[in-house]
Amino acid sequence: MFNRRTFNRRTLLRGAAATAGAAAAIPLLTGRSAVAQKAAPTAAQGLPLTVVNSTGQFDNASINLYIVGNDGQRQVRVTPEGELLPVSIDDNGPDGYTDYAIPLSASGDTTLTLPHMSGRIYAALGGKLSFRALQDGNGNPALAYPAGWVSSDPNYPVLHDCAEFTYNASGMFCNTTMVDMFSVPMSIHLTGNGDQTAGLLRDGARGRIFSGLAGNDTFAPLVVDETRIIAPGHGLDAGLFPDDYFAPYVDRVWSHLASNDMVVTTNAGAFTGRVSGEQLSFTGPGTVSFDRPPTRDVLFCDGTLAAPNDGMLGPVAAVLAAALNRTTALSHPDQPTTDPATFYQEEPAHHYARILHEESVDGRAYGFAFDDVAGFASYIEDGAPSAITLTLTPF
Repeated sequence: MFNRRTFNRRTLLRGAAATAGAAAAIPLLTGRSAVAQKAAPTAAQGLPLTVVNSTGQFDNASINLYIVGNDGQRQVRVTPEGELLPVSIDDNGPDGYTDYAIPLSASGDTTLTLPHMSGRIYAALGGKLSFRALQDGNGNPALAYPAGWVSSDPNYPVLHDCAEFTYNASGMFCNTTMVDMFSVPMSIHLTGNGDQTAGLLRDGARGRIFSGLAGNDTFAPLVVDETRIIAPGHGLDAGLFPDDYFAPYVDRVWSHLASNDMVVTTNAGAFTGRVSGEQLSFTGPGTVSFDRPPTRDVLFCDGTLAAPNDGMLGPVAAVLAAALNRTTALSHPDQPTTDPATFYQEEPAHHYARILHEESVDGRAYGFAFDDVAGFASYIEDGAPSAITLTLTPF
């Protein structure tokens, strides 16, 4: 059965990145008062973080890290000295942007301490990232995050990527992500109760991913030189990807389910769905319904497929969205499907997600937001972590 974890990419960082060009940043979590934002810095605690530069193309001096996020009460960042400091508008320099860069050690691996927080570890190669400190809707300091898929964003020319995490008293919950874009190959090694790795790609995978999508007429516009590949959802918003790409498949699914059942099993039980008119309605432990989703909603797993963390609608929405992205909704009446050999076999296929999974050593990747359905995301967790290593793997 599909179990929406308490901690996954969607609950780790829902709404983390600010919309490019917005007047204010969207906070990771609700901030506290401006007075509290100015409290004394919190000493870094907890988890040893080792950053390994195995790119083979960039030396340590040309790589900068950024550890930014939220400590549950305010937006924060980690300094090169390991302090956890609140974000401050006063941190903006003459150019209007903060400099929260953490340089790598002069040589060898870089060792840091990761405090309790939820956020992202960005790596910028060959340049620095521009984070602007702004006020959120409540008047609290917040950060406008890089939007590397937006050509007008100041970070667009910079080669960069990130990993995501929540580290707290319950443990470490982390992932590598390609939900927004794919640029810098990286992996996470987490030790504690177990010994786990996520995000490791096959040798030479980056080049094959770029060339594979560049060779597909529909997906080729998403490839930005040798810098990054924009995820199809963001590509759609930028006019680089067809806004009706999944429409033929969704239409076939809706037509099929007008006279056939889809059964979605979650921790709450089995939901049986049929289409009536434009709406797919499920009955079982509860009643949940979905309008026919447009391509954008399928790609972003949002809108008509939005999944609240309610234990009822949310899990069914996640399973349905995964079935549409993986094009298994027609071939498999019982969802979620667990055999990856059946994924992406029908056209129009989500070739961005497909090739990312094919080039992953363990077959797991975060190619779309609900890729954790049935455990196919590059996500790991440990309730008693002792160390974490982020490796920038060979290009």
